Amino acid sequence: QVQLVESGGGLVQAGGSLRLSCAASKRPGRTFTDCVMAWFRQAPGKEREFVAVINWNDGSTYHVDSVKDRFTISRDNAKNTVYLQMNSLKPEDTAVYYCAARYGNGPYVQDSFDYWGPGTQVTVSS
Repeated sequence: QVQLVESGGGLVQAGGSLRLSCAASKRPGRTFTDCVMAWFRQAPGKEREFVAVINWNDGSTYHVDSVKDRFTISRDNAKNTVYLQMNSLKPEDTAVYYCAARYGNGPYVQDSFDYWGPGTQVTVSS
């Protein structure tokens, strides 16, 4: 099992930056081998959408086109933490941001991830 908790959300003006953190915990004696971790976001009245993903083993990443020039997903192995650095924020980035995880392969969609944090609110003012 994996437990996730997000932090770092808040209110920021358009053009500003935030760094979200996702602290991950696991069963004693286990590792994150074959673990895939991702960020999703959901705005009010909209469906949850995929933002970025990172493979824990090799650090490979993928970002959706709408954020890839502005957002960067990364990890800190020693801290068991995944980050989402968000620069040049826009009002349309306003959403609850969720950290998610799964083991093994699968598509980058909500239903393919088994573990979720409670989310952290990001609000970008115009």
